[in-house]
Amino acid sequence: MDSQKIETTQKGGLKLLMVIGTAWLFDAADVALLSFIMPLIKQEWHLTAGQIGLVGSITTVGMMIGAFLFGYLADRFGKKNIMMITLLVFSISNLLLAMTTNVNQFLLIRFITGIGLGGELPVASTIIADSFSGHRRSKMLILVDSFWAIGWIFASLLSTLVMPAYGWKFTVIITSLTALYTLVLRHHLPAETNVKNDKLNLGIALNKIWSKEFRRQTLCLSILWFVIMFVYYGLFLWLPSILIQRNLSISRSFLYTLITSFAQLPGYFLAAYLMGKLSRKKVLAIYIIGTIIGAFLFGTAQTEAMVLFSGSLLSFFTLGAWGIMIALTPTQYPIELRGMGIGFTQAIGRIGATIGPYLIGFSLGIGINTTMIFFYFILALVIGILVLTFGMVDTDRQ
Repeated sequence: MDSQKIETTQKGGLKLLMVIGTAWLFDAADVALLSFIMPLIKQEWHLTAGQIGLVGSITTVGMMIGAFLFGYLADRFGKKNIMMITLLVFSISNLLLAMTTNVNQFLLIRFITGIGLGGELPVASTIIADSFSGHRRSKMLILVDSFWAIGWIFASLLSTLVMPAYGWKFTVIITSLTALYTLVLRHHLPAETNVKNDKLNLGIALNKIWSKEFRRQTLCLSILWFVIMFVYYGLFLWLPSILIQRNLSISRSFLYTLITSFAQLPGYFLAAYLMGKLSRKKVLAIYIIGTIIGAFLFGTAQTEAMVLFSGSLLSFFTLGAWGIMIALTPTQYPIELRGMGIGFTQAIGRIGATIGPYLIGFSLGIGINTTMIFFYFILALVIGILVLTFGMVDTDRQ
């Protein structure tokens, strides 16, 4: 058995999937919860659309820094240690968020939260990537990413059932209890996830992923992550707010968001099923095209039924595409560079995640309608298809 692999038995693989997946769930719940909080603080603190756009973007600025920094630190100091640290950072930050009294305090805490959130995702995916190989690795990476959908559903339920009765501050206090999960990580993550490369410094790692051997993969993955995150964060952080703008009540918009969240799970499961039956490039192309169709239908929807259908279509394909990217990215780098490779390309993606929510807020603020705004995302997705088709070479490294 390859000494670099952690656990490849059926029982061990399932245990690792559940341990990492649950941490992933908490990450997703935090991001999702912000989308429900945004329309509430807009009313509570009398914020402009531009300010709300900044609220949606500031977390992703932190995530950009966290992905780059902790991706490197995971390779240098061990993935188990770094994953526990990132979980503590965003859990404690959520507790502090409940104490904020104005938008400036909120922005500062969400920035710190983002650093922890952005750090956890690349570290978690490298642990899974290091533990499996071949088509099984691709399936496990997509399945662990499917916990994102469960986290989004969990946040939707909290927002629909708890937030109206007890307020958004009490709801984020509940999510801060995820700090206790570090005890689970400490005892159940295999010791091999703490393998360290003390000789790897930041400059060397950065130079290696941009060397002739990896330059093409790094460039194409960076663009693809930019597109996927630009679309996902731009659309889904604003989804409840957009539904409210379409004359739905806050409670009804929260319910619609919850319903569309359930469409994420079959999107992931179909993508996992297609691994090994089609190339990852073809599966990703199908999902990006599906996202384009969903964005067009949602942007032009005139009835509540079409809003619900197109929103579900968006959830199905957008999150599935994210899962395929999670499966694709780690395999383009050797194990000793995997944290840095994922961290850097996702950090570039976070630039798109920062621009997306802010661009919607800015556009709405100057009177551009939502139909036109959705064409921003369609254009970005077309660029993604072109880069995937003509630029990306899929190399599956052990």
